[in-house]
Amino acid sequence: MLKKVKYRFHESIIRSYDIRGVYDNTLDCKDARVIGNLLGIKIGEKKTINVGYDGRNSSVPLKKSLINGILETGANVCEIGLVPTPLLYYSCVHNNADAGIMITGSHNPKDYNGFKIIYKKMPFYGEDLKKIAKEAVDYEFDQKKGKKQKIDLQENYISNILKDFNQEKKINVVWDAGNGSAGNVMTALSQRISGSQKLLFNKIDGDFPNHHPDPSDPKNLLFCQNEIKKNKFDLGIAFDGDGDRIGVVDDKSRIIPGDILLLILAKDLIEKNKNISIIGDVKCSQVLFDEVKRYGAKPIISQTGHSHVKVNMKIQNAELAGEMSGHIFYKKNYGFDDALFASLELIKILSSSKKKLSEMVDEAPKVFNTPEIRIECDDDKKFKLIDMISKEQKKLKKNIIDIDGLRVSSKNGWWLLRASNTQPGIVLRCEAKTPEELNKQIFAVKKAIEEFDPSLSKKF
Repeated sequence: MLKKVKYRFHESIIRSYDIRGVYDNTLDCKDARVIGNLLGIKIGEKKTINVGYDGRNSSVPLKKSLINGILETGANVCEIGLVPTPLLYYSCVHNNADAGIMITGSHNPKDYNGFKIIYKKMPFYGEDLKKIAKEAVDYEFDQKKGKKQKIDLQENYISNILKDFNQEKKINVVWDAGNGSAGNVMTALSQRISGSQKLLFNKIDGDFPNHHPDPSDPKNLLFCQNEIKKNKFDLGIAFDGDGDRIGVVDDKSRIIPGDILLLILAKDLIEKNKNISIIGDVKCSQVLFDEVKRYGAKPIISQTGHSHVKVNMKIQNAELAGEMSGHIFYKKNYGFDDALFASLELIKILSSSKKKLSEMVDEAPKVFNTPEIRIECDDDKKFKLIDMISKEQKKLKKNIIDIDGLRVSSKNGWWLLRASNTQPGIVLRCEAKTPEELNKQIFAVKKAIEEFDPSLSKKF
């Protein structure tokens, strides 16, 4: 029977990297069913879509609607269950699925949820998502009945990420899942590590009762830091709500920035093979790119966003990539952003070294930088503002990288302005070799904003 559908998604939920909104406000089960329809139509009858979901309270109803939407197109569903996002990615390799959909709100507040999609083992994002939104306005299909099966791949996944793991000495670790969907896998992994293992908030709970599951926010790492101070652990490892981003605390209870963590992981690979490429996103410190080059490998700057980085890894054939936010991607792990795999790599590096993690951190050249500063700016205004500032800086003959927003470099530092792809705002970061030079970079970016929006320049 032919089914005809006319539907419009809320304009705010189609993002650059995924689909995300507030449950029962901007995103609901009707959206899930339509997404299921359109992905089912895209892959075709009797093809398979793997479906996983995180521990949010809204994930189960969204999952049911999504699966119903897929099945009625004649496509098949392999339900992976409540899992971290990297396990969903792995499942698509395991059973050679045609597509995969993860229902997750990632690191957003508990009332958010969304969909991360891969198609033919590559990110489905950007123009692909915009096309889905256009197709939803008016589409039709012959209603059929696809097949559904459930499969538990947790042990397969764990065996896969442990296959090259070896530990030369005991490493004492504090683990924090933040009550996110990495909790069960994290618990199982910790039992394979030699040394004292302290588990924090490993019970999956969609209300996130202990702290928000976002390790890029320092306040969410306080529990890890306090455990290390009290009990002298070697490091702390925290995950976001769906397990694809990592936060790390060293043995001195210091939070390791994402770019310095990437540098430590990169150095380990470069020592074995200098003829490799390492990718960092545009928010990363210049230290990362300079040090990778000094070690003998090729540094590459990418747009921010897990989907962009995955695609750039493929294009550049890079061995390793990472973002300031804590997404870490290894070519040898299918190029997925997998915080659980990255945690094992870090433990392996520590176990084979005479150095403490804090000593590895301190080897990086010292620079001074601001944290990532988010300034509220309306969605319909933020991209125009960045574009105007970019054009002006080019007129001034500045040294510019404009693959994602605007990164303006000088001899002693740089500043970055980019429009957030997940929130109504712009993101600002500055770095310099001295505190005095850092103030100059901050002044320069304030001046650049002030020329086009004086009120915005006063917000930081």
